[in-house]
Amino acid sequence: MSFADRDGYIWVDGKLVDWREARVHLLTHTLHYGSGVFEGVRAYDTGAMGTCIFRLEDHTNRLFNSAKTIHMTIPFDRADINAAHCEVVRANGLKEAYIRPLVYFGSEGMGLRAQDLKVHVGIAAWEWPSYMDPEAVEKGLKVRTSSYSRHHVNATMCKAKACGNYLNSMLAFREANDSDCDEVIMLDTEGFVAEGSAENFFMVRDGIIYTPELTSFLDVGTRNTVFSLAHDHGMVVREKRITRDEVYVCDEAFFTGTASEVMPIREYDGRLIGTGRRGPIAEKLQAAYIELVRGGNSDYKHWLQPVSDA
Repeated sequence: MSFADRDGYIWVDGKLVDWREARVHLLTHTLHYGSGVFEGVRAYDTGAMGTCIFRLEDHTNRLFNSAKTIHMTIPFDRADINAAHCEVVRANGLKEAYIRPLVYFGSEGMGLRAQDLKVHVGIAAWEWPSYMDPEAVEKGLKVRTSSYSRHHVNATMCKAKACGNYLNSMLAFREANDSDCDEVIMLDTEGFVAEGSAENFFMVRDGIIYTPELTSFLDVGTRNTVFSLAHDHGMVVREKRITRDEVYVCDEAFFTGTASEVMPIREYDGRLIGTGRRGPIAEKLQAAYIELVRGGNSDYKHWLQPVSDA
C-alpha cells in the first residue's frame, strides 16, 4: 500500500487533515534542497499506562535544535508539538506507532536564498512493527563497511537531523542491499567507525562496552537509554575512537536506534562477530530496553508520555 493512499489523519500546521489531502506543491523548497528537519519517534502499548510515546520531549527538543541549526523557526512551541504527536496517534486509533514529525519550507521562493519562506510542520503516525527482519533480533545482522564516509563535521551540520543529510545514509544502505547485507558500518572521514546508516554502534570487548565518541553523527535518545540501562546492570560503557580491526575481533557488536531498538551484529566484512549470534550483553540490553518502553521499569516512567493525557 502506498503511503499516500491510506485511511486516517495527518496533523498539518495545527490541525488534522485527511491522510490523502496532506500534500505539498511541486515547488516546495524542501523538496528540492533537502532544507527540512525531522524526527523518528515510537509509541508503544504499555498495558496499564495505555499507549505511550517514548522520550517524546527529548525528540521534540532535538527537532527544535535541528531547526535552529539550519535557520528555521518552528511556528509552534514545544508543548504544541508534543500534544500534536499524541493527537495524531489517538486520531488514527493506534496502539503502537512510528511517528514522523517533519518541518519544511514552503513554496514562496526557489534558490539557495532560503529567506522569507513559510515554515510548515506535519506529523504522521502509522503502524510499523519491525524496521529490521524480526529474525535478526536473535540471529543478528550481516554488515559490511560502506564505501561512503560519514559527513565531515564542517561539511554539513551533523547534529541536525536534516533531510538533506540522509542522502549519505541512503546511498550507504543501498550498498548493503546490493551486496546481500542487512546494514553497513560507516566510517568517519579519518577512517574510524562512526555508526550504521541510521543507527548508533556499540561493541563489547572483555566485558566492557565501547561506542564511538560523538563527532559526525547524531546524539539520539536510544543511545543514551542504553547507557542508562547498561549502568543499571553494572556494565561499563566507554566512548572511544574505534577502528575496523577492533570490531573484527570484538566479542559482541550491536546497533541501537529508535526504529531498530537494540539489534545485534553477527558478521562484519565477512568475519563472524563472537559466536556469530547475539551475545549475552546485547540480549540483556534488548530485554531491558523492551521492558522499559513497554512500561515495565518504574525508574523510567518519566520517559513515557501517555497519549491519553495530552
